[in-house]
Amino acid sequence: MADKFETQVISDRFQKREFVLEIKSTGANGFEFVDFVKFQTTQDKCSLLDQFSIDDMVKVSFNLRGRKWEKEGQISYFTNLEAWRIEKMESESSGSSDDSLSSTPDQDAPFPNEPPEVDPGIDDLPF
Repeated sequence: MADKFETQVISDRFQKREFVLEIKSTGANGFEFVDFVKFQTTQDKCSLLDQFSIDDMVKVSFNLRGRKWEKEGQISYFTNLEAWRIEKMESESSGSSDDSLSSTPDQDAPFPNEPPEVDPGIDDLPF
């Protein structure tokens, strides 16, 4: 984990907390690529981050969420990676951190811990 932020209380019915993973990979030419991927947790899932420290290797299970937002005739689209499970991974002494981000669900898992649907009436956009 590259960074984690404090919980933001957006309204009396909605709160969120963001964190960033640093994803390193090496190309065929040996060049190292680094991506920084921001996730968010919402509601009761915000406390999931309390047990993790910066530099912990973690595996994140998440839902990809997209929203359309319109204001004064302007339409914008937003994408969020909503984490619902975070697991600490053992450090590999000689490996890279390619496995620290899990974007595909485990095909054998029945997803018993999926979060409830988010109330579409809640507008958590900053503007």
